[in-house]
Amino acid sequence: MDIRYNLPYQVMDIHDAIRTRRTIAKFTDEPVPPEILIDLLSAGIWAPNHHLTEPWRFIIIGPESRRELAGRFAELKANKVPAEDVARRSRVHAEHERKFQSIPVIVAVASACDGDEIRRREDFAATACAVQNIQLAAWAEGIGVKWSTSGLIRDPLAYRLLNIDPAQQEIIGLLFIGYPAEIPVRDRKRPLSEVIRQVP
Repeated sequence: MDIRYNLPYQVMDIHDAIRTRRTIAKFTDEPVPPEILIDLLSAGIWAPNHHLTEPWRFIIIGPESRRELAGRFAELKANKVPAEDVARRSRVHAEHERKFQSIPVIVAVASACDGDEIRRREDFAATACAVQNIQLAAWAEGIGVKWSTSGLIRDPLAYRLLNIDPAQQEIIGLLFIGYPAEIPVRDRKRPLSEVIRQVP
């Protein structure tokens, strides 16, 4: 039996995808075709989830919302600069607003906030698995992803713009998606032998 189920594209070996995937911070100007983006997000819904709660929600951010979010993103970054350093605050604001606006695709990922604390933790974990599915599917297509957990995901403006009720869903990250302009070179510093043990 062909375990690839006759998929219409070349499948990267899963071990290669896991080991070579990197978080991408710099993207080219090449747009991500909408049909490929949907294909990547569809990989997310196959993540494991306890009791089949399917807690993930994906919001593709359009240009109007992006402009407002870019301004707030830049403001939060600039606020980390001492208030008296006005010139630097202005530079940081402009740099981060431009950076946010230049990202080819931005997708917000939210997790449902149903049930008790155990259910919420399980659903958060399932949504994180969905994000990893998306990242690996993207990498297999030559597309990079950065999972951003900046202060913007906890900002009331983001919830308002994305029409998310914080009592119902929690934003767990923004996915910055695009074709890599630069791929970081990084080896894992801690060997498996340091993080694995066996008990009787």
